[in-house]
Amino acid sequence: MSAPETAKHPLGLWVTADGVIRQRLLPSGRYVEARGNRESAYTGAYWTEGTMIYYRDDTGFSADGEFRDGILYHAGMVMYPQPG
Repeated sequence: MSAPETAKHPLGLWVTADGVIRQRLLPSGRYVEARGNRESAYTGAYWTEGTMIYYRDDTGFSADGEFRDGILYHAGMVMYPQPG
């Protein structure tokens, strides 16, 4: 994981259309995912390669996603960037 590679894609908050799942991609290569009322349901590291994003949460679980046309497709979810 390198900072220039990660910086190619928008950092910050990504949210499902219903607002239930909220994922914050931090500049440090870490993420925090909230689900419903659980503000830190998942935490871990992420890195990007091209349009792909890869996750490894702190329990060792891994997942991936893809950025397409400014939208993040991740684990069957569609996530949209949010300001702030």
